[in-house]
Amino acid sequence: MRILYSLLLGTSVLGMSLPGFAAMPKDNPMVFGNARLSVITPTLLRLEFAKDGKFVDEPTLFAYDRTSMLPMDSIKITDLGDNRYEIVTSALTINYHDDGFPFSTSNLMVYYDLNGKRKKFTNRFLPKNNLGGTVETLDRVTREIPMDDGLLSRDGWYMIDDERTDLLTPDGWIRPRDTNTHIQDQYCFIYGNDYRSALASLGAISGRVPMTRKYIHGVWYCRYWDYTSDEFLDIIRGYDENDFPLDNIVFDMGWHTNDATLGTGHNGHLNWNGYTWNRELIPDPKALIDSVHARGVTVSLNDHPHDGIRPHEHNYAEFAAAMGAKDGEVPLFDLSDRRYMDNFFKYAHRPSEDMGVDFWWLDWQQNYLYPHVRGHHSTSLSWINELYYRDSQQGNRRGAGYSRWAGWGDHRHPIQFSGDAQANWEMLAFEVKLTACSGQGGCYYWAHDIGGFRGEPNPELSVRWTQFGALSAALRVHSTKDKRLDRRPWISGEKETKAMRRMYHMRSEMMPYIYSSVWQTHNTMVPLNRSMFIDYGDQKESFGQPQQFTFGDILLAAPISSPGTGANLTASQRVWFPAGEVWYDYFTHEMKQGGHTADISKPLDEFPLYVRGGWVLPMQPYTPRPASAPLDTLVMRVYPAAKDVDNTFTLYEDDGISLDYQKGVYATTPLRYIQSGNKAIVSVEPVEGGYPGLVKRRAYRLQLPAFQSGAKVKVNGKIVKPSYDDTVGCHVVSVPAMPLSRRITIEYDK
Repeated sequence: MRILYSLLLGTSVLGMSLPGFAAMPKDNPMVFGNARLSVITPTLLRLEFAKDGKFVDEPTLFAYDRTSMLPMDSIKITDLGDNRYEIVTSALTINYHDDGFPFSTSNLMVYYDLNGKRKKFTNRFLPKNNLGGTVETLDRVTREIPMDDGLLSRDGWYMIDDERTDLLTPDGWIRPRDTNTHIQDQYCFIYGNDYRSALASLGAISGRVPMTRKYIHGVWYCRYWDYTSDEFLDIIRGYDENDFPLDNIVFDMGWHTNDATLGTGHNGHLNWNGYTWNRELIPDPKALIDSVHARGVTVSLNDHPHDGIRPHEHNYAEFAAAMGAKDGEVPLFDLSDRRYMDNFFKYAHRPSEDMGVDFWWLDWQQNYLYPHVRGHHSTSLSWINELYYRDSQQGNRRGAGYSRWAGWGDHRHPIQFSGDAQANWEMLAFEVKLTACSGQGGCYYWAHDIGGFRGEPNPELSVRWTQFGALSAALRVHSTKDKRLDRRPWISGEKETKAMRRMYHMRSEMMPYIYSSVWQTHNTMVPLNRSMFIDYGDQKESFGQPQQFTFGDILLAAPISSPGTGANLTASQRVWFPAGEVWYDYFTHEMKQGGHTADISKPLDEFPLYVRGGWVLPMQPYTPRPASAPLDTLVMRVYPAAKDVDNTFTLYEDDGISLDYQKGVYATTPLRYIQSGNKAIVSVEPVEGGYPGLVKRRAYRLQLPAFQSGAKVKVNGKIVKPSYDDTVGCHVVSVPAMPLSRRITIEYDK
């Protein structure tokens, strides 16, 4: 009857081949005439429809990885007759009717489990219970604003429509797709309660978050100010003399000249864009960069590329000749033109990189003038982030992106700059919520303006913002060109300086844990800063905690975002402690049983930060260059678990810069905690792998805050006596330097 109906219309339906003639698919992707269904993971489907049966296999800026596909032996497909099929994965049951039309609510139904109940998904995009995502920028934002959708939803599914996006050609450029014949391209994430599988599926189709350069996760100084060479060096000297760590210093717009007379400009100024060094402020740029590097600090430059290279630049004549520009013609900045972009990087960036500049801050604010690449659907921000990141991978170095968020797929260009947020308590609270949700929206690493970009000076607010920043992807300060606003952490007053020094030191000491967690994010696509429901979604309380997050697997943080009272500026934050765990205050070692909520009050130099019992938390002694210091002493902190456990945290190390990690050139060290009855064993397993620069021998310091005096401790079978560390407030077991190939066991009564 269906065929007769089609014949009455002609030989095809809507220009499509007749249904009913396609054999049952034996391969994945599965082709049903003009429809193609791809099972990418057990919880991710791709739905395509092309009127001419020509499907899209080229990547896009979102669908970047076409290599992942669930093998057919993991899929069960049954012919139900009358062109109806049942397709089953380990998580989904798909009922599809090959009726010759695009995928719809009439021919596709997908069944999945959610909270123990069977639910039905169709590709009608009506999200109701999304758990939040991220935003492009916080420029001009003064309080909480709506966030874009994220991948995770309490409905157990999300859908991304990729139909209108440009394709990436084999030689790496973009071209528009034919939307006249290819009319449907949808990615259906159907995961139920398994949020981790949704995030893994994002990596399967869009590529995993790459490893960042290690110093990206260190401590940054940045300020919109026209500093001289001597002043830049004096800033580094100030960090060292005042006992604060530093890894990267940013040169804002003052590094280049401001004598432009042509261009579109930005914010009423023509001088934001430039590539000629300001020799009045910085007479010898290379000598300055060499001096900064000699102090163990990296250099990044601010870049507003919207006007490209103009006649006032020192090498404009060479650039114009390379572009074939006629006399008097000034080539416009053009992201769609490969020739322009190749010459732009050659003449705008390479001279400064040859002097030693480490990476660029792509301060792209001109997308309001140029929202899309000329002749394409891609946004200017998404494409320029891709091009900058690619270009930064010169000489076997990892890419180093530092730009505003450009949407799905931009996670491959870490890290992101959140923009010029207002300095107030409301914004601090919103940044906590935003950062916790951003990973599930695809934005894995934010570098915020710690302290706020503009606003009234408020030392207490700066301290609390620093506490949040100490548990973010980067501890980066920044502020506008205002004499009153300078985020150097030792200039706000004695009490505030002491409080911030404690946080900066903590950040330095945490680097082994942070970098190991970054490796975990690369492998699993689980965010570094993550909403509570990602790990504890089986507990309904996890969905109502926007002011707290887990930071990696072991830490739980609830930054304070309100002013305090009294001499110690004491303030409180409400904290929910997940059931099934026991949690310990990082600063006081006080124990909190899971399964309840409490208001936690903290003086100015502390905030609610808790360590999960039963795990080894890897750290290092304080160092002024936390991202580059060799790990010759591993500090391990351990608190008892709520029950008998056998947990392993993997310490990850590599050279921090190169792409060699992709070839397996790195080292991992399993750190194991076993608790049985009243006995506990901490073992450092032999290192696996290696890389140039890995230390040969390593000492160990095991911090045991819950240790009782008089209990026996054995290191590799020999009884030792712990010492007491007043600065940490706990007993410490010290182990002298040993080869990394040797297994170390420390046994004690927990």
